[in-house]
Amino acid sequence: MVKVFPQSLSPRTRWLRTPLNSGDYRHWLTHQGSLTKRLQAHAASFAVQPLCVIKAKAQADEAGLLCLPARQLALLREVHLNCDGVTVVFAHSVLPLKSLRGPWHGLGKLGNRSLGSTLFADPRVLRAPLQYKKLSRHHALYRRAANGLAQPPATLWARRSVFRLGHAAILVTEVFLPALLK
Repeated sequence: MVKVFPQSLSPRTRWLRTPLNSGDYRHWLTHQGSLTKRLQAHAASFAVQPLCVIKAKAQADEAGLLCLPARQLALLREVHLNCDGVTVVFAHSVLPLKSLRGPWHGLGKLGNRSLGSTLFADPRVLRAPLQYKKLSRHHALYRRAANGLAQPPATLWARRSVFRLGHAAILVTEVFLPALLK
């Protein structure tokens, strides 16, 4: 089980401590355990579909959470999480290059394996409290998550948290898609 550690929220990020008015998404958003395990229990089949793994700059608020200098490159990984052949979650992870040393050296080469499974398997990993955001069409994560949706909704709910192991830290953001509720 991943332990939770305290982390302050900056008002500039506009991410919330609780997912207010999140309706049917609330129980998915607030679940503290492994999303991968929960999705596996929810469906007959589960798969991770890699979309991209690139070295790039993190968004300013992401870099701030990771104490990453604004100009420093990180490994950005984006995947779809599919249940029974349907994409239900878009996941975006920021892995500072310095965090990919030591026990997390293999995280940059996961392919179609779940990052969450790796993180939750190690009892030394600490997890910051979850943060929540209702993403509008103007948010970059909304646009990437909604890409390919036949009828994108006006907003999408997302959650994120920082995972730490020693001095290494990574940020995982999960955007919940409408197909999850069907």
